[in-house]
Amino acid sequence: MSTIQPVILTADQDVLARFYTKLFGAEEIFRVPEEGPAFYLGLRIGDTDLGLVARADLDPEAAPRILLSIGVDDVDETLARVTALGGSVGGGPNDMPWGQRVAHIKDPDGNPVNLTQPIPAP
Repeated sequence: MSTIQPVILTADQDVLARFYTKLFGAEEIFRVPEEGPAFYLGLRIGDTDLGLVARADLDPEAAPRILLSIGVDDVDETLARVTALGGSVGGGPNDMPWGQRVAHIKDPDGNPVNLTQPIPAP
């Protein structure tokens, strides 16, 4: 179990679950309640857990409720699939001086997500 687990509050849990499942291969590992509409969905992406909490009263114009940084095998390939899954792209990827290729996207709820990939040492 992780010491810190990111949890996203969302007005449309199904859309967000589909986005993280299709883009990052997330798997549902936990749900409350077990039957019917879920209040809480626990997803696993790689070795990390992500929670999605259904909240119908959220204002979609409110400030982001979380910032995620997710490591991927190929930033460019992942970036190419974002808009088809309901997300948006903030710009092309950039190679950063600290050794990562990074692109900034938003999930379908407008939460910022950084896609990161290690740059091989020369």
